[in-house]
Amino acid sequence: MRDPAVDGAVAVFDARLTEILALRRERSRAFSATYEQLWDALERLASGGKKVRPRLLLDAYAALGGTDERAAVDAACAIELLHVALVIHDDVIDRDLVRRGEMNITGRFASEALLRGAPRREAHAWGEASSLLAGDLMLTLAHSVLARLDVDESRRQAVLDIFDDTVFESAAGEHHDVWLSLHLESATADDVLAMVDQKTAAYSFQAPLTLAAVLAGAPSSLLEELTLIARRIGVIYQLRDDVLGVFGDERETGKSALGDLREGKETLLVSYARADPAWATVEPYFGDEGMSASEGESLRRVIEESGALLFVESLISERCTEVHALIRESHLPAPMVEQLIDLVSTCGTRTS
Repeated sequence: MRDPAVDGAVAVFDARLTEILALRRERSRAFSATYEQLWDALERLASGGKKVRPRLLLDAYAALGGTDERAAVDAACAIELLHVALVIHDDVIDRDLVRRGEMNITGRFASEALLRGAPRREAHAWGEASSLLAGDLMLTLAHSVLARLDVDESRRQAVLDIFDDTVFESAAGEHHDVWLSLHLESATADDVLAMVDQKTAAYSFQAPLTLAAVLAGAPSSLLEELTLIARRIGVIYQLRDDVLGVFGDERETGKSALGDLREGKETLLVSYARADPAWATVEPYFGDEGMSASEGESLRRVIEESGALLFVESLISERCTEVHALIRESHLPAPMVEQLIDLVSTCGTRTS
């Protein structure tokens, strides 16, 4: 059962995030009409999604006895703005045009330019430029919100250090992910898991939990436990994400089930399937931007029949059991233990 106080904080968070973005959109009106449209698009994007990271931060803050709601809410806004920034940039890197079942910023701005007569190449460049700038704006806005937290200087410095480390490591993970997708060197399962740990665990789970702990004044020993737990949860979350990227229902995930295969994304599924002799029959399709639906289905069949899907599902289950034990053996407050147990189960079994 959720804490009514936390639900109240979530409502305050929603209102505060809306306020932060509305102020920027209002400022944008002094510039070009297309710049205002960009902020309109950012508002729509930020208003959607499940808000996993800010809810995690607010839940943890309450469980750790935090009492400064405004500071926690602003930190939650910053972590969501960071998420939006990374999602936008990730779509550019992956050359995706769809997010949550509708056109993303690149797709929307490129389509509008096409309708107004721009050549296809230039229209797409305009869409990507819009996305890159939008991601930059969200990233700097997240930093700005944290830098203005009304907390003591040492605490604000610790918060900014967490943010800096998070962006630095997430960029390293994303960079490594793109490198692995070039297939210039063989990638082991350990390589893939290390990349996942950096790319997803740092910003999606470690940052919200450690920010909450710092703001609540938790001891360093608790921060160490939270960091260890968060990293484990992040890997589970990304492994499930990779399964959904290939075998998920597009109506639930909001993304193409061919996207990861066309991109040539080096996931643990692929790393495992490569060892199967049948992989050679479908390898030419992998990473082909023009891959057909039938070719994608052939790839899926080989991945599943190689035992890769069963292997990753078993690993997710095994990791969930390990993290459950780690959480129950920790020195975290009882409400937080139950919150994190529920979170692990959700990450391991989610369908979207």
